[in-house]
This record gives sequence, C-alpha cells and structure tokens, in this order.
Amino acid sequence: MLLVPFIRENRAQVEAGLKVKNFKDIAILEEIIIADDQRREIQKKLDDTLSESNKIAKEIGGLFKSGKVEEANKKKALTADLKELSKTLSEDLNSIQIKLTELLLRVPNVAHNSVPKGNSEEDNEIVKTVGEIPQMDKNALPHWELAEKYDIIDFKLGNKITGAGFPVYKGKGARLQRALINFFLDNATAAGFREVQPPLMVNEDSGYGTGQLPDKEGQMYYVGEDNLYLIPTAEVPITNIYRNTIVKSEDFPIRNTAYSQCFRREAGSYGKDVRGLNRLHQFDKVEIVVIEHPDKSYARLEEMNEYVQSLLVKLELPYRVLRLCGGDLSFTSALTFDMEVYSAAQKRWLEVSSVSNFESYQANRLKLRFKDENGKTQLAHTLNGSALALPRIVAALLENNQCEQGIKIPKALVAYTGFEYIN
Repeated sequence: MLLVPFIRENRAQVEAGLKVKNFKDIAILEEIIIADDQRREIQKKLDDTLSESNKIAKEIGGLFKSGKVEEANKKKALTADLKELSKTLSEDLNSIQIKLTELLLRVPNVAHNSVPKGNSEEDNEIVKTVGEIPQMDKNALPHWELAEKYDIIDFKLGNKITGAGFPVYKGKGARLQRALINFFLDNATAAGFREVQPPLMVNEDSGYGTGQLPDKEGQMYYVGEDNLYLIPTAEVPITNIYRNTIVKSEDFPIRNTAYSQCFRREAGSYGKDVRGLNRLHQFDKVEIVVIEHPDKSYARLEEMNEYVQSLLVKLELPYRVLRLCGGDLSFTSALTFDMEVYSAAQKRWLEVSSVSNFESYQANRLKLRFKDENGKTQLAHTLNGSALALPRIVAALLENNQCEQGIKIPKALVAYTGFEYIN
C-alpha cells in the first residue's frame, strides 16, 4: 500500500509509474488526497476539542476548590457537550480512515523507473540467455508422455482422487521431487538463508499484508468455515512473520527460505499450455524472502537474481532472464525478473522463477518497520523469489535429458536422487 505523503510529495512520479502498469484509474489519486484532507481536518477538530475539554476539566477543579460551585457546574455542562462532540468527531474520523484505506488498497505499487512499457508477457524485455538449446530427436516426447512411459507421474490418478491439476508422483518421480526440494533448500541455507517451515493456511490479515487480498482472492483456495486461505506461495506466511514488527537495522538483510506446497485455483487457465506439469493447482516450491534496508534493496534484488540463476546452471538447464513489462508486473511488485527454462520437446520457454522487489508497499500493509541511525521509524523493503518452483523444472529436466538409457539426472542431483537415470 502506498503512503499518502509519498503520493502527495511525488505525484508526477506516482502517476507515471502507475501508467507504466497500465493502471487506468489515475483519478483515484485525487480522491485519496481529498479524503486525506478531510481526515486531517477532522483530526484537528478532534484534537482541539479534546484539548479544550482537558483545559476546562482542570478549570473545574480549581473553581470547586474556590467555592465557585455555580460557575463550575456551568463548565461541567460545557464539557458534556464537548464530550459528545468528540465522540461524533471520533466516529467521523474512523469512517474517513476506512474510506481512505479502501481507496489506497485499490492502487497498485508504482513501477520502478527501469520497468519497460508493455501490455503483456509478449512485451517483456529479454535481459540475457544462457546455455544452448538442446537439439532433440524428432521422436522426442513431451514430459507428460515420458511421465506415463516411466510410470513416475500419474495425472489420471490425481484426477480420480481430486481433480485436474493434482498429479500423483510415484517411484523415481516422487524421489526426484524430494531430491529437488532438498537440493534447493541446501543451496539456500548455504547461501545464508534461514530455513523455516510455515503453515500452509493463513488468515485474512496475512493475505492483506502481502497483497494477495483483495487483489487475488479469486485465485486462492478458501476454507470458509475457518475463514482461512491455502497459501499460493510460502512468501505469504514467511513475510507475515514480521507483521507489526520493528526489526533491528543491524540485522539486515533478514533472509529466510522455506519449502511448501502451494495452492492456486488458476481460474480461467485452459488450452495446450496447461498440459502436464505446466500449470497445476497444487505444486511444490522453495521460496526465498528478504527483508532489507531501503538503500540496499535493489542490490539485494540483483544478488537474488544471480542466486536463482546459479541453481539453473547447476541443473544444466538453458535459461533466459526477463525484465517484466508494466502490463505483466504484479499488483504489488515494483520490479520483477522472471527466469525461464527451455523445454525441448514442447519447444517453448517455461517460467520457473520470479524475483521481485516490493519496496515499502508490503511493509506499509504489514507495519514492518525499523529504526534508522537517527532513531526515526522507517518502513523496510521486502523482496521474494522462487528458488525454485518444481513443476516446470521437472518438465524441462525430463524433456531435455531423455536419451536411449532413459532420462539422465543432472550431476548435481545424483547425490540427492541416488540414481543416475530414470528408466
């Protein structure tokens, strides 16, 4: 959530950044300022009323001591009127504050000045491409056929048990999943991230804190009886560890990692791009989350970007890095880099990670703060990234490494799988 003073003091910058995101309702900024003007006016009247009431209360005590009972009683009647006025003003203040918050919740984060303009993923900027595209035999199989051939992932069985988008991993497929999770966690902890194991459900406050609510409630699985949401990513519970917290500036960067299952309804997804592991309702992911000083958050973003790339290098997967355009940027992000791996049999790039800087947008919702060198309370910056999401990594590993012996496991994973081939 944007800060009102930031909107007031940087109006042109805010408007420009929102236009890059193709945000149409720019007029809402004026509504926010008007609502804040009203809030300030009511707050001043309330403060003045309370001050006058306190002043008169002291005078009443003196009048009674002086025996001026009649005058004291007149003053008491006046304080009753002031008390009623302060009650009305408090109610008005609460109403305008609710209205102001509702307006602010409708405004996305401002795009960083390096974000390119564009309407969709077709307009994303390719920053770099690493590795050679595998040249496959004409009979190369897509991963969903390989999964059936080697009996390692059963999509039909998952559909029977639950529904589409909930596959069952079997045998070496299940072992590969576990191997990748441990591989990603071990690399993260070696890089300085603290491992945590968060809940898989969160409350509304947590959803609002990281910006999934009210923006993405249609994509989240909701447990109505308990008013809880299944997490779409471990970013939500990890970041909410620090909700309503003042962290120590000397602890920056605060780095956490977690493995979790993730749940997304993926409403509206259809067509060939959702076959197999390409788009699931339940999937495994290792997440990295960083709380950082505002002056260092973009250097930290670059470090996280490089770290995710290092994992793809170890897995021997060709990949490319994209800077997302405004039209493809999430509601809460100021700048996002996507990492995509090449899937040889599908002949297409698959997104496997997004690394984002939310600046103070989430921190303002979370009330995640620190004290600067002058002892002044400031909002921290939050960042997160997938490191990595498993489904499309598995898809690319299966397709790119198919050979006569079966499916070759990358060297870095063999110690985790305990086998060199799936066959």
